[in-house]
Amino acid sequence: MSNQPDSSSASSAREKVAKYLRLGGWVCFWSQLALAVISALILLFALFSLPNSQTNAGSGGGLLFAGLGLAALGFSVYLAFRYPQLARKLRSPTPSLRPTKADTTQQVRMALISNMTGMLLTLVGAESINGILFAKSWSQPSALIQATGSLREFIQPLDIFLVLGNTHTIFAHFVGIAAALLLLNEIHK
Repeated sequence: MSNQPDSSSASSAREKVAKYLRLGGWVCFWSQLALAVISALILLFALFSLPNSQTNAGSGGGLLFAGLGLAALGFSVYLAFRYPQLARKLRSPTPSLRPTKADTTQQVRMALISNMTGMLLTLVGAESINGILFAKSWSQPSALIQATGSLREFIQPLDIFLVLGNTHTIFAHFVGIAAALLLLNEIHK
């Protein structure tokens, strides 16, 4: 933003971008952090509670991709934490300390790419988990009395717990994507 002359118009535009970066950064940071903690606790609980079976929703790549999506969410939380710091630099009275419009855009784009990558990984995990749940529901007998197999063949609360943890991670990435798109729109006005 420092590549523009320091006129009152450029100054007010820079101040408006700084305000949005600060507000959007804190909202994005806290909401993503809360959802990341909840998702991490759910996935850790599921990881240690899953019996060794090929028919569990957490078996295969589902839990792996959910974990990778959660790791990407951790990086996105860090990038959201940097938005308010960037806003502070934009408000600096010294023009040489202010980031350029290109630098500001680059930092927001990095967060956008991180959230989109994390959402993709988490969605791949969700597809795997949902596929296993579909197979379990398809193979379940229509009445409990007819059940002759083991209890592991039925959909259990832990299976749905995995879906819930994955959904929280997807929602957190959505929050990051929405914030980044709004910030990019504000930067390029």
